[in-house]
Amino acid sequence: MLSVGRLSRQLVISIALIVGVVACGGGASPTPTVADSISFWVRGANGDYNKALVNGYNATHKTQVQLTVVPDGEFIAKFGTSSAAGTVPDLIASDVIYMPALTKAGQLTDITTRVNGLSFAKTLSPAYVRTSTYNGKIYGVPQNTDGSTFFWNKDLFRKAGLDPEKAPSSWQEIAAASKKITALGKDTYGFYFSGNCAGCNAYTFLPLIWASGGDVLSSDGTKATMDSPAVSDALNFYHQLWVDKQVPASAKTDNGSNFLTAFASGKIGMEGLGAFAIGALKSQYPNLNFGVGYLPGKSGGKAAFAGGDVAAIPRGAKHPNESWDFVSWMLSNDTQVEIVAKGGGLTARTDLATNKYSQQDPRVVVNNQALEQGHTPYLVRYNDIFNDSNGPWLKVFQQSVFDHDLGHAPAAGQPPVEARATGSTSRSAADRAQPFDGQPFLFRAVGGHRLDVSARLAAVR
Repeated sequence: MLSVGRLSRQLVISIALIVGVVACGGGASPTPTVADSISFWVRGANGDYNKALVNGYNATHKTQVQLTVVPDGEFIAKFGTSSAAGTVPDLIASDVIYMPALTKAGQLTDITTRVNGLSFAKTLSPAYVRTSTYNGKIYGVPQNTDGSTFFWNKDLFRKAGLDPEKAPSSWQEIAAASKKITALGKDTYGFYFSGNCAGCNAYTFLPLIWASGGDVLSSDGTKATMDSPAVSDALNFYHQLWVDKQVPASAKTDNGSNFLTAFASGKIGMEGLGAFAIGALKSQYPNLNFGVGYLPGKSGGKAAFAGGDVAAIPRGAKHPNESWDFVSWMLSNDTQVEIVAKGGGLTARTDLATNKYSQQDPRVVVNNQALEQGHTPYLVRYNDIFNDSNGPWLKVFQQSVFDHDLGHAPAAGQPPVEARATGSTSRSAADRAQPFDGQPFLFRAVGGHRLDVSARLAAVR
């Protein structure tokens, strides 16, 4: 348990101000009122993670945080209803992909001054701050971070005559290593991706493009760049792996169900996964000897998809000061190290990526550091493009990779991707009736294993 003695001086002063009585000369002044409690809404996938944080805060503070865990598929609808009715909670932790929509809709409080007042403001994981910024103002900070990275099977590398301690740093190196691993035979393959999973191939494929200096969208998310050389090169890279039979045939129809289990089988040499997989593999497949590196660009470079949650104060919240006290405490050195890192989570600050707990497993350090190159597409309608199983992103991916329609598919996908990005078209009514949970492929694919980190965080308390 964190003690007041271990909290930063700033937080101790904050607590003292809360419980203190302010007196002014020339007559009695009303005693500042401090809320006995604040309401905090989080999505179900991260319930245990947030319970650990709330328990730590409540043990050392007068104001108590009342946590409400909302099912993932209901979170945005529930918050939208409360916003319209003027009954918002004091604080939320939202999937980072929704921040452009929430800020544009005017549903969040500007916290720019508060964020810039933090002594460690410049160390906050940058992708989350960028995605939470609208018209130059900041509306959210990183809360529960997750990033995509490159996994490789060290035992298969060793058997194939490769250096088991070194990850490939370019596509050419991946292809060369893959051929040697596939040559081992016995249903062993060099590479894997879930070919029928839109979200999986945003999470792990887009970083290959970003690391090569390209993108599928303009920085403001309003123009599609699907037909750019960087995108075509990445699609052709996957296509070559496919036609060279470096990927099992079953990958073509995998909707994410085998996103993790394929690699966990010990028959796959390399795959793009993420921080969520480290804990799952260690606990469920303890004999799997794997390494974690960066997702590389065509000729080098590195990038990661920054996923997870952002903390934000809703517009109209009754207790913004108390909410910010919890947020600043959450981001403090002690909390990030002694609760988040100790429980196996990634820190929300780049300066704490290497700490006494992450150093116990270099793979966690790498995933922490990968978020320094993290990127999240800035889109008001992210799900309509990247999480829709019938959407243009997956269609372009499949036609290019499996059918080698590179001369037509990316260009043909340009208008529908741009139309959805700008809102001129959207998913069908039937599709919209099936709510997304932010990154549904992760939880469908690993059977909730990402909660392994949350459970360990809860155990810290």
